[in-house]
Amino acid sequence: MPSIRFLGAAGTVTGSRFLVEARGRRVLVDAGLFQGLKELRLRNWAPFPVAPTSLDAVVLTHAHIDHTGALPRLVGEGFRGPVYCTPATADLAGLLLPDSARLQEEEARYANLKGYSKHAPAALPLYDEEAAARALRLLEPLPYHQELEVIPGVRLSLARAGHILGSAHVLLTAEAEGDRPEALRILFSGDLGRYGNAVLTDPEPPPAADALVVECTYGDRSHPPERPADALAREVTDAVSRGGTLLVPAFAVGRTQELLFLLRELEDAGRIPTLPVFVDSPMAVDATPIYRAHREDHGPEAAALFARGKDPFKTRRIAFARTPEESKAINDVRGPCVIISASGMATGGRVLHHLARLLPDDRTTVLLVGYQAAGTRGRSLQEGAARVRIHGQEVPVRARVASLSCFSAHGDRDDVDRWLSGMPAPARTFCVHGEPAALEATASRLRARGWTAHPARDQEEVALP
Repeated sequence: MPSIRFLGAAGTVTGSRFLVEARGRRVLVDAGLFQGLKELRLRNWAPFPVAPTSLDAVVLTHAHIDHTGALPRLVGEGFRGPVYCTPATADLAGLLLPDSARLQEEEARYANLKGYSKHAPAALPLYDEEAAARALRLLEPLPYHQELEVIPGVRLSLARAGHILGSAHVLLTAEAEGDRPEALRILFSGDLGRYGNAVLTDPEPPPAADALVVECTYGDRSHPPERPADALAREVTDAVSRGGTLLVPAFAVGRTQELLFLLRELEDAGRIPTLPVFVDSPMAVDATPIYRAHREDHGPEAAALFARGKDPFKTRRIAFARTPEESKAINDVRGPCVIISASGMATGGRVLHHLARLLPDDRTTVLLVGYQAAGTRGRSLQEGAARVRIHGQEVPVRARVASLSCFSAHGDRDDVDRWLSGMPAPARTFCVHGEPAALEATASRLRARGWTAHPARDQEEVALP
């Protein structure tokens, strides 16, 4: 009998891993790392709940590390593929997985320097760049809506989820067998995007399914009604009036491209002045051409601009800083400008150099446009810290710090309800990828509609009808 087992993202937001067993074979949907609190991150080091060599295939919903980051470790422990995903996810994973490996190696080096002892075993990375490279060689891109038999008797198809470039809903269809006279359809929402995104298409409507695994990151709340373009126009205008720099810590994949799209749009509409815009993140520099290339994911606005020969991600005075020298040259710019730099939570990367230089200047605006996790510099700035520690030095905060919560790439409860509104009730619905309150809120709303729904429990295994 087919079954599903929840190996991650059950009772928490990260570590997306769902094991489907059908016809004597195993398919893993997502292979994510746990992120955030230490007790979650330690789970990345635990033995994988099933032998990686027993997996017949992996399917990825999208490229974010909490959905793909465990793949190199699985490969290191014997998994040999294939790994199915959209073409855009394959391209973005080519940036994100090697970067994740480098971070793992840097953390191990730092731990060895900090706690060096000739009697203690050396710290090792969770995996290295070679393991990431081997994992990438297993990727097999599958276009949207092209059905493929991934294991005997089980077919896969992908549809747009609108979260980031290449993000997909996953539908697995197992052929009838034994006492089950009809095929069994298992739908994974993946991370659901928002409707009306400036760059991407809306999430495609879900097909009918017998079992549904649905994301609930914001299942207990609605996003602010303010449009991101309006909020950004206000902050740029304010920064210009102060005569200083607008510094935006931003995730290199997704958020940076959305910001560029909106800045260009606001310039074209005359709502903001034309300013120097610097993208100071090697990954963002490499990710932006991928966003240009995969037009199958573009929403109507981006598609119309490309049809007119206009680059949606290019402002009038844009500069991409790839090398350290190009990054340092930004320091010489005088007058108002916009700097977009990673990381989005100010935990590392080039944005730290800009923060160290600009935070003491009361003309600076630091604009936080993403979630700031507890314990990060971004959260400290968001909560009004008078000083933050950067590169071993205490840096005074005289800059204005502003936060915009309207930029989330995750759909809120209204988006999730809208996505589910045209779907017949599945026999079973499992709520995942959320904190307990968000999971229960979603499950309660679905039960009120007459659905059978509950938050999935970690390591829970359920036989499917």
